[in-house]
Amino acid sequence: MNPKKNKRNLWKKSVDNDKYQLHVTISTIGSTTESAEEIDDKIVYMEDLKKRKQAYGICGECNEPGTGWCWCQPCNAKRFKDNFKNWTSGNKDIDEFIQQSQLNAVHYMKYLEWIPFENFKNITYITRGGFGKIYSAEWPEGCITYWNIENQEWVRYSKKVALKSLDNSSCISTEFLNEIKTHLQIYLYNVIQCYGITQDPNTKDYMMVLEYCEDGNLRNYYLNNESDYYSKINELQEIARGLLDIHNSGKVHKDFHSGNILLGTFTLISDLGMCQPANNEKQSVKQEGIYGVLPYMAPEVLRGYQYTKASDIYSFGIMMNEFISEETPYNNIPHNHALSIKICKGLRPNIFKYTPKLHADLITKCWDAKAENRPTAKELYQELEVNFFYEDSSQRKEYNDKIKLNRTSEKRSSNIQTHPQAIYTSRLLNFKNLPEPVNSDATKTSSLRSECFDCQLDELDLNESDQDEENNTE
Repeated sequence: MNPKKNKRNLWKKSVDNDKYQLHVTISTIGSTTESAEEIDDKIVYMEDLKKRKQAYGICGECNEPGTGWCWCQPCNAKRFKDNFKNWTSGNKDIDEFIQQSQLNAVHYMKYLEWIPFENFKNITYITRGGFGKIYSAEWPEGCITYWNIENQEWVRYSKKVALKSLDNSSCISTEFLNEIKTHLQIYLYNVIQCYGITQDPNTKDYMMVLEYCEDGNLRNYYLNNESDYYSKINELQEIARGLLDIHNSGKVHKDFHSGNILLGTFTLISDLGMCQPANNEKQSVKQEGIYGVLPYMAPEVLRGYQYTKASDIYSFGIMMNEFISEETPYNNIPHNHALSIKICKGLRPNIFKYTPKLHADLITKCWDAKAENRPTAKELYQELEVNFFYEDSSQRKEYNDKIKLNRTSEKRSSNIQTHPQAIYTSRLLNFKNLPEPVNSDATKTSSLRSECFDCQLDELDLNESDQDEENNTE
């Protein structure tokens, strides 16, 4: 019998992104978000056959509604399983991990594969992150996108990818696999995709194979490119959308900063290695210290309390202001115990004087000292979406004119130069005896005016706060 006979493509040509997510969500007992307000109407649940049919169409082989764009989980699982005998990583745990992802995949962004290192071409070192090295590479074969029903074959597209190594990972670690697992658990429209795993034959370190973003991270982007206000708010909406997807999955990012926002065709959130369930009671922050980039860390986290979704929102506020002002937060002072004290006492970065008022107010809400006063990710996304249409167009024009003046060579040079103890990669911090978080007078009054708040530390402040530095850190 001809296997191609009676096979027809019955998929929807595209998914209406305004109405549906690109693939189903599998609901489990207890997998609700902290607040019912965060539930997304675009979510298509596995058990909702009618909505699946409306969103994705029907599989031309089994005649069941799809589980994602051009994807049938039961049919593709059989194909993946039949191919298990044709590959191995040489590590039983990795093989089982990848196989499980393929059997459960509801969409092409939800499967992994073992990719032999020799399949990559033009491997180039990019940079070093907090936990390992990052390279770019060409992947001529590329990832699977869908099954061509008429031709009975996988359709692949060549990719430029990023290879992210984890230091000393020749013995595969739980942390490495947990980061990859997080990519599979989160809806990935504005979160970076992981294609699979490979291994450097020289160092034996395992490497994640990730989506490549040609414009680099957000910090490098705004320092080397000129964006108007309209494009910035569009990009901030995409970032907020990605953070909402992380929170809707019941997780917190825990390391949210401009170095972990990548720009390419889309604006994407990366580095999910520290992502954990929002209600993770196993965290022992006070005993172990906390990983992060100090300027972006919420004051309650600096004081040793558990990361929450509200902590991510604080980080978003710092990042949002950084992008709009084009000024790296606290770049002219040491990132030490003295700074952590000042943050708890209400210190915040400057808000650019000509930031339109609605968005200046939103920044201030996000970095409020009290976590309960910050917006949820959904409220943040909606405010960014709605505020843009209500923002005074004359304010946007004034911003565009003034930010251009701010990009003079002298000003841009001062933004690029940083204090030798200003550190923008994640590291272990353990501060003691920090004061109860409060809002400064400038923060309290910011909702009444959109001006530049000069909250920089002076030398007297630094000397006073540094006196007992060694007694309060480990």
